[in-house]
Amino acid sequence: MGDRSMGGLLPHHPVLYKEVLHALQPRRGVCYVDGTIGAGGHAWGILQASAPDGLLLGLDLDPKALQLAGERLSEFGARAILVQASYATLLQQIQVLGWKGVGGILLDLGVSSMQLDTPERGFSFQSDAPLDMRFDPGNSETAADLVNTLSEQEIADLIFRYGEERQARKIARAIVSSRPIFTTGHLSQVVSKACGPARQKRIHPATLTFQALRIAVNRELQALERFLPQAIVALSPGGRLVVIAYHSLEDRIVKQFLRQESRDCICPPKQPVCTCGHRASITVITRRPLAPQEDEIIRNPRARSARLRAAMKMSEPDQAG
Repeated sequence: MGDRSMGGLLPHHPVLYKEVLHALQPRRGVCYVDGTIGAGGHAWGILQASAPDGLLLGLDLDPKALQLAGERLSEFGARAILVQASYATLLQQIQVLGWKGVGGILLDLGVSSMQLDTPERGFSFQSDAPLDMRFDPGNSETAADLVNTLSEQEIADLIFRYGEERQARKIARAIVSSRPIFTTGHLSQVVSKACGPARQKRIHPATLTFQALRIAVNRELQALERFLPQAIVALSPGGRLVVIAYHSLEDRIVKQFLRQESRDCICPPKQPVCTCGHRASITVITRRPLAPQEDEIIRNPRARSARLRAAMKMSEPDQAG
């Protein structure tokens, strides 16, 4: 998630703020979902654009985020409904509210600036803090648990899979030989030393390892894969899905899902006759992902890797093709 800080009347918008609102096209009297509400930046815009009677369900695993969002969205009263829950439980949450369908769903993935800038949460290597990384502090497993209990092979596989880190084996070997590791500073030093001084990269040597651990601790990719089919079911005809991803793993999952669900046939390319029975349920709005403009990146460097994809649910998917 990008920078959601906004004092006053939103002088600093969250990542791709205008693009999100343009893609969602909020309307009055319609229900919306922000699956990763954070501090409420995008949600503020959705509620404002859907005034006076649009509703928004905001989900987040982080109780601190929900507290901040509640304060920020207080002006909208009962129109803003905040729940501590994973976006992977989307259908369950809207069923509890009795909603039959929603007009738009937003998912802004990753870690928020608020979380990165709170050292004790253990997401960042910029300061020394407990190696935690949990979105939901109520979860039992922390990044320290993974680092100190997994085997060298398991750590290497985790860092390679979720961080796409080419030096995963070398880093895993260094981690195991340096255990126990309980702080972000210690882990950062171990990884940086393992990568060596010759490594020239635009990002810090520990970035991909920290990303991999965070994804593993919070089961982010599994949650995304569970969420996407639910989002299509939850949307009303003409409803829109908007997803902002910050690294290739997330973006690839979203891209492949949208591509599949926008096609009438998903049989192997060389198969002469369609036997899958699949029918398109969505139309992809963004043929290419939208990226932040240069001025936004200057204001918020963390936004540089953001990629937005959007789709609209077809009115009569059963008659597609």
